[in-house]
Amino acid sequence: MKYIFVTGGVVSSLGKGLTAASLGTLLEHRGLKVCLQKFDPYLNVDPGTMNPYQHGEVYVLDDGTETDLDLGHYERFTHVQLTKLNNLTSGRVYLNVLERERKGGYLGKTVQVIPHITDEIQDRIRLVAETSKADVLITEIGGTTGDIEGLPFLEAIREFALEQGPHNALFIHVTYVPFIKAAGELKTKPTQQSVAKLREIGIAPQILVCRCDRPLAKDVRQKISLFCNVPYEAVIEERDVEYSIYEVPLMLQRERMDELVCQRLQLDQPAGDMSRWQDTIRKLIAPQHRVRIGVVGKYTGLPDAYKSVYEAITHGGVANDCGVEVERIEAEQIEREGAEKVLKGLGGILVPGGFGDRGIEGKIAAAQYARVHQLPYLGLCLGMQIATIEFARHVLNLEKAHSTEFDATTPHPVIALLEEQQAVTEMGGTMRLGSQEIQLKMDSRAARLYGAFVVHERHRHRYEFNNRYRPAFEAAGFHLCGTSHGGELVELIELAGHPFFMACQFHPEFRSKPHAAHPLFQGFIAAVLQRQQTRGVSG
Repeated sequence: MKYIFVTGGVVSSLGKGLTAASLGTLLEHRGLKVCLQKFDPYLNVDPGTMNPYQHGEVYVLDDGTETDLDLGHYERFTHVQLTKLNNLTSGRVYLNVLERERKGGYLGKTVQVIPHITDEIQDRIRLVAETSKADVLITEIGGTTGDIEGLPFLEAIREFALEQGPHNALFIHVTYVPFIKAAGELKTKPTQQSVAKLREIGIAPQILVCRCDRPLAKDVRQKISLFCNVPYEAVIEERDVEYSIYEVPLMLQRERMDELVCQRLQLDQPAGDMSRWQDTIRKLIAPQHRVRIGVVGKYTGLPDAYKSVYEAITHGGVANDCGVEVERIEAEQIEREGAEKVLKGLGGILVPGGFGDRGIEGKIAAAQYARVHQLPYLGLCLGMQIATIEFARHVLNLEKAHSTEFDATTPHPVIALLEEQQAVTEMGGTMRLGSQEIQLKMDSRAARLYGAFVVHERHRHRYEFNNRYRPAFEAAGFHLCGTSHGGELVELIELAGHPFFMACQFHPEFRSKPHAAHPLFQGFIAAVLQRQQTRGVSG
């Protein structure tokens, strides 16, 4: 087993997760089995209760674990199937240690950060290594070097790497090389300081990945090499990508990063064939078609809040050789200005998930606009509940129909709390979570898109379609085309007589990959494109 540890310095949001995922891609293409994991220094037990504006989206795994969004990059960029073992926070580490101490697990010893906290962290590395049976385990350390809460993780991986030996463990440090406009040059001092901080801790990075917005000149690389004590060829340029994050693996391959990693870890593997990735980039840079859709949400101000949704839209475009321009629309803007003004001119509308009642009426107006104007619509989780409420109000004439999440006294609770959720009081990890079996009706659009009648999708929600209203909805053309195993819960709906109006209770975005777009996203973009081409032909 070979171990790679990815740390970051200078500032946060440098792209450590993308760097780790891209390296995983390159190593997989060299024929290696790769596994990835993320260590987060914050004290939350998991990100499940965190505000998307603070942390970005919560990425859900098959086993129902609510994790950091970087695990989404790991699964999109590689073939790895992650579990709860692949994400660890300080909160979880301390909780495990304290629970063990309360049960007498330390036999009366004084419990300390070293060795008990660091041992707990190292145990997770060993457990993932053992269960994954991978050739290479890539571990990303969240946060920034020098953060107080991250020190136990750095100490743990320092000790662990020492135990493994020089050819079995490798440290990669992602750092920032800013361009100072007044001086007219790239500055290396932040990188030097970040590396110096790591070396104080006892970690000497062997490869430096330098984030920058322009090429690293030879003299800049030489300076970084000299003052950071790494070979010249180990100073890797990682420039801001122009079109897509899927350019990063190709960029790192041009920098021969995967070759360098294999040399350092004594892995004799042939160079990888990245032609498939190159074809994806071609479709992103020069697609044959272009469309424009609107994403109507409540966290559109922060791209990371709907990260997997935006990536799945991109994948749907790639599958149709189609560039997709995304208009990010705050639902409250529709409430203020009206759907006609805000949504006119779009080729399709997507309403993603979310919690809380802010912007709900704007989303309902967006669903109505799509239904009435025959505009392709895709609803995800809350987006399905929104479509249900809209249809109940304006087609079934159920006045004040709503979800009990937003109106506990509604006379028509077409969306209601799951029965097993009635007595739940804790917020974290208590929703309907993870992969569930879904049965599709044989004559449905959904079954044609999936090419199957039984599928599995990931969930994260508390509220469901109220089965009391099934007959009325079905009779009016609101087809309940996908249900849970046994038929108890409504999972997927589509409208009769509409070019493309589909909505699901699950999160299909978590199963989409650049080379294998999720069927619902592929179908949605195809419908938008077909509508555009038909309108173009008809003039």
